[in-house]
Amino acid sequence: MAPCVSCFLLAVLISASCKAIPSSDPKCTEKDGNRTYNCENLGLREIPDTLPNTTEVLEFSFNFLPTIQNTTFSRLINLIFLDLTRCQINWVHEDTFQSHHQLNTIVLTGNPLIFMAETSLTGPKLLKHLFLTQTGISNLEFIPVHNLENLESLHLGSNHISSINLPENFPTQNLKVLDFQNNAIHYISRKDTNALKQATNLSLNFNGNDIKGIEPGAFSSKIFQSLKFGGSLNLSIVFKGLQNCTIQSLWLGTFEDTDDQDLTSATFEGLCDMSVESINLQKHHFNDLSSSTFRCFSRLQELDLTAAHLKRLPSGIEGMNSLKKLVLNANNFDQLCQINAASFPSLRELYIKGNMRKLDLGTRCLEKLETLQKLDLSHSDIEASDCCNLQLKNLHHLQYLNLSYNEPLGLEDQAFKECPQLELLDLAFTHLRVKAPHSPFQNLHLLRVLNLSHCLLDTSNQHLLAGLRDLQHLNLQGNSFQDGSISKTNLLQTVGSLEILILSSCSLLSIDQQAFQGLGNVNHLDLSYNSLTGDSTDALNHLKGIYLNLASNNIRIIPPHLLPALSQQSTINLSHNPLDCTCSNIHFITWYKENLHKLEDLEETTCANPPSLRGVKLSNVKLHCGITGMGIFFIVVFVFSLILLLIFSVKFILRWKYQHI
Repeated sequence: MAPCVSCFLLAVLISASCKAIPSSDPKCTEKDGNRTYNCENLGLREIPDTLPNTTEVLEFSFNFLPTIQNTTFSRLINLIFLDLTRCQINWVHEDTFQSHHQLNTIVLTGNPLIFMAETSLTGPKLLKHLFLTQTGISNLEFIPVHNLENLESLHLGSNHISSINLPENFPTQNLKVLDFQNNAIHYISRKDTNALKQATNLSLNFNGNDIKGIEPGAFSSKIFQSLKFGGSLNLSIVFKGLQNCTIQSLWLGTFEDTDDQDLTSATFEGLCDMSVESINLQKHHFNDLSSSTFRCFSRLQELDLTAAHLKRLPSGIEGMNSLKKLVLNANNFDQLCQINAASFPSLRELYIKGNMRKLDLGTRCLEKLETLQKLDLSHSDIEASDCCNLQLKNLHHLQYLNLSYNEPLGLEDQAFKECPQLELLDLAFTHLRVKAPHSPFQNLHLLRVLNLSHCLLDTSNQHLLAGLRDLQHLNLQGNSFQDGSISKTNLLQTVGSLEILILSSCSLLSIDQQAFQGLGNVNHLDLSYNSLTGDSTDALNHLKGIYLNLASNNIRIIPPHLLPALSQQSTINLSHNPLDCTCSNIHFITWYKENLHKLEDLEETTCANPPSLRGVKLSNVKLHCGITGMGIFFIVVFVFSLILLLIFSVKFILRWKYQHI
């Protein structure tokens, strides 16, 4: 009997066969059905015939089109966006886009243009954005002006332009962005800016041009959305040249490789004669910083002093009652009190991110900022044994607090009692030592987002999240659970309002079937980068229509009875799992192919077993788990052997009975 059973098993094994479906990727990648195509860097010398006439967005950069004519794109009359970056274009002929009435954006960045015909841009009725960055232009007369009445942005950066004097008939009435960064502009005259008089709320970019002179009155009575003079060596010239103009945002930062002058009180004298809402002075050096330095800053609403080599802000600064946003990132403060916050009583946003020295929070340093709503103290090596009520004293209107990437913080009972209006709290990568058995967050009834990733939490404390009745987004990435398992009773039971839960990289081995029972509102669950098996999906039975990320786990086989739990989800990621592509997993593979519309990262969802299919996309696998001809042969042999055995057994029994009569 044993040999026959062996034969039958061998027959079943031989009858199961599998193979991969070969795939052929088209040259141009379709990104949106018959509308958006990516043909970048394919070495093409013409527009492929395979592109449908319905194409609206075409990314064709890094190909070879030395000349473009009216026949080059004539078939694609529905184009809205065309990117021709670095296609080695030299010539743009007459009427190139004459049939493209809907064309909105043309990108010619990085092409060594020699000639553009006067009528090369006629045709598009709605042309709004033209990119001529790094095209070798030295004179603005080169740009064809026909059909630019609706132009909103013109990008001319990284060329050889020395004057911003636009052609006399250049239409600027709708222009919102004019980019001259990294050119050779050193002087700006009244005549240059007169061509811009029809433009309103213009954003003008002169970054990377060493401005050495501005004619008095060149910008007088003009209104700008933003002006950028980044990298200018002498800011006094800029401030004096901008007198009597109105600017919402003025960017005057410098760069690492720019050897600029130290800023003094005299540098900012011109600021008193202009109206500015926001100034950026990043990476500058201040010489002899005093309260008088800020004398002309009284009308500012935003001030950015990122990486300005500051060790303190002077006391006694007066008149900055309008300042709403102060950015002091990447400076050299030793203690929070050194910013003299009382000088800015109307602040709503304060950013001290990435302080270059270990920052001591001190006590009551910010108590005068009663209107503060956003506070970012991340990446500043902050350490405190008892946080954070004394440090955040009187910040009753604070809504956003970032203390991520700091040194260990000891959280006392109701650690954020001074900030009952908090809606977002980020403590990622900060070791939290919770001293009380109760929740340090229990008074934060309005908190919606809590980031506790990589905080080395004691997740066995079931009261850790108590009181967070409106919490919608919880990130617990990188925290470990006891024995690698989320039990039936866990810290998540007190946050039933959760919509987004991140439990990636938590070294999870298993999840109890009822672990998520109280999370009926969840619509996004991330369990990636753990060691879960297919059986863990049993905990998802009551969840429906969610985004489920199970990438990079240890899922090999998903039993048939657990497939309904996956079927009721909206999007699922199963990539980077050691999936079994044999007949033992046939039910899952069949389900997978039937539900490709709800699966993401298909390219990385591959087989790990058997070795012959390792690395093959699961969607390309065909399994034949029926009975082959060889299988039928072995079954026939098995049945025949069984009949013979039965016959001999009957004969043996009859003979035995006959002998014992």
